[in-house]
Amino acid sequence: MVRYVRVSQNEFASVRKLYESVMSYACHGLFFREGVALADEIVHEIEAGEDLLSTARKILISRGWVEDIMFTETGARVRGSIEASPGAQIQTCHRLRGILSRLVELSARRRLRFSEVECMSAGASECVFAKEES
Repeated sequence: MVRYVRVSQNEFASVRKLYESVMSYACHGLFFREGVALADEIVHEIEAGEDLLSTARKILISRGWVEDIMFTETGARVRGSIEASPGAQIQTCHRLRGILSRLVELSARRRLRFSEVECMSAGASECVFAKEES
């Protein structure tokens, strides 16, 4: 049986600030990798024949990672990221960036990564992730 825990948005922000105080911005790469690992677990919940991205969208919403998400040709647009921390002045959705990068990578069957080009933490109305082909 799989168990889940609930983590508040304030708790996410506190953990991010703790890691940044110890590791500076180097921790952002760790958060990204954590997101990739989380995406790999999400994919295990998707049954054969189901559309990966639309089913992953439902899972991300149901788990509280996002209020809504729209995958686009160029990336993804997210409303209500759990990692958004208004007033942070920089992008803060590193785990979500890892999750989305891995999900789209598996869906497209080619290596790619997302960068967060707009973030609610820095005053944007939504978080916008753009593909970075490698």
